[in-house]
Formats: sequence, structure tokens, C-alpha cells
Amino acid sequence: MADIIDGREYARKKREEAAHRTAALKEKGITPCLGLILVGEEPAGISYVAAKEKALLEAGMESRDIRLSRDVSEEEILTHVVRLNRDPRIHGILVQLPLPNHIREDRIIAAIDPNKDVDGFHPVSVGNLVLGKPGFLPCTPHGVLVLLEEIKIPVAGAHVVIVGRSNIVGKPLAQLFVRREINATVTICHTGTGDLRRHTCQADILVAAAGKAGLITADMVKEGAVVIDVGVNRISANNTKKGYRLTGDVDFDAVAAKASYITPVPGGVGPMTVAMLLLNVVSAAAQFADANCLGVSTSRNSNN
Repeated sequence: MADIIDGREYARKKREEAAHRTAALKEKGITPCLGLILVGEEPAGISYVAAKEKALLEAGMESRDIRLSRDVSEEEILTHVVRLNRDPRIHGILVQLPLPNHIREDRIIAAIDPNKDVDGFHPVSVGNLVLGKPGFLPCTPHGVLVLLEEIKIPVAGAHVVIVGRSNIVGKPLAQLFVRREINATVTICHTGTGDLRRHTCQADILVAAAGKAGLITADMVKEGAVVIDVGVNRISANNTKKGYRLTGDVDFDAVAAKASYITPVPGGVGPMTVAMLLLNVVSAAAQFADANCLGVSTSRNSNN
């Protein structure tokens, strides 16, 4: 039976680290602040933004919340991004995704100052990631690596199979795993992969990030594999107050009987995503202080 990886506990440690670094910055007169842009009133987006703002407050940081209607124009969003770029009190900028279909996400993301790109989605950040240069790492992929480090899973030389090729998780996670200092061998699978089971059964570390509930079943997992479930799916559940429950991409109970370690949903990778965001924000604030000769050293690098 697999050991369950408690993402909340490891996230707590990283949030404490962010709080300590924030306190040091505030002694120098700088309070890390995140500018958040939320478009529309989707319950999931509102919930995600509320969780991030709560975490920022608990760490001693601040946030500026900009909420826009779903029918907002692309130009209006860009106007807000430009204002946040120019505001020295704002150290990080996050545009909650996804955006409505009439908005070009790539254009909005590209407008963010790379020095404030705490989501790690700007083309400059992506380029730094691919080239192995210092820069902001995407929060969820970075959180996955930190979890593996915390539970001391040997990654060097391991065969990592990632199911999912999104720009937010699958692709950047693959780039992180193949870095020389991490040194894993990576296979990326996706909706066009033939005989998915043949690939997943070879994984020492299997990462499910396809966004499809129950995709990974027990017969698709090698005995003793480490299984990281990044998927978050809403399943109808009439016996719950909200009318739904959250589940991952993995058939948890069945796979847990074969795996050595497994992350639950919720309570696995999700809390790490928020924790890594806090560290990116405080790193952006430290970078600002350093650039303005305020006597604060920055630790903005690939490891935060």
C-alpha cells in the first residue's frame, strides 16, 4: 500500500519560508505585493483567487485584486496589466486563467513584465526554463519537484512518464526533469499517444496531468512506482453540499494498492502550487529591492 504524500504539510513549510523572507523584506520597508486580475465570475476562478489572497495575507504579503466582467475587452485587460507593470508597489502579476474565448491569452501573458511574471508563463520565463537559466518557475511543476525532493525520491536516472502536454504543467515539468542537475529520462504522453498503458507501465515516476478523471487505472502502473496526480476534476455528487466532489486523474484507491507513494486530490499537489507562488512573489520583491539598491539580497533563481 502506498504512502500518501501530504502536500499540505510540505506546503506549510514553504509558506513559512515565504513568511520569514517577507518579514526580512518588510524590515527594509518593502512589503511583497501581488497584482491579481480575475475576469468573469466562474466559481472555480473566484475560489482559486480567494485561496491565493488568503495565503498571501497569512505570509504577511499584500495583494491588489482587479475583477473584470466576462465581456471585458482585450485592450482593457492590457491597460490594467500595463498599470501593474509600472507600479513599483506591485512586485508580481498574476492573470487567472483560463480567460474567456474572445481574449487572446498569449497576448495578455506577453504583456506582463518578465520581472513580475510570478506564474512563469511569459515567453522570457519559458526561454529561461528551457535554457536552464535563472528565472521564475511555473508554480505547479516546481511544486511537483519540491514534493519529490521532500520525500527523498531518487530522480536522477529515473524514468518519468508525464501524461499531459499543457503549457502550464506537462511541457514545463518535462523541461525541469531533464535539467542536468535533476537528470531524469522523460516520456511525454498525450491524447494522441497510442497504447498509453505501454508507456505508463514503464514509469518509475508517473505524473498524471491530463485533466481526465480516472484516466490512470491500476493496470497502467508499475508495482512500486511513485504516482503524482496533478489532475483536478469536478465529479457530480448529490450527497455533498456543493453537489460535486474533486478527484484527480488517477483511480486513487486501486493505484494506491500498487504504488510506493501517491498524492491525493485534494491535498496533494494543489497546496504546493500556492506555496511556490508565494516564494515567487517574495523573490520578485527581493529582486526589486536589490535592483533599487535597498540592501536586500535576492534569491530569484531556479530553486527559489
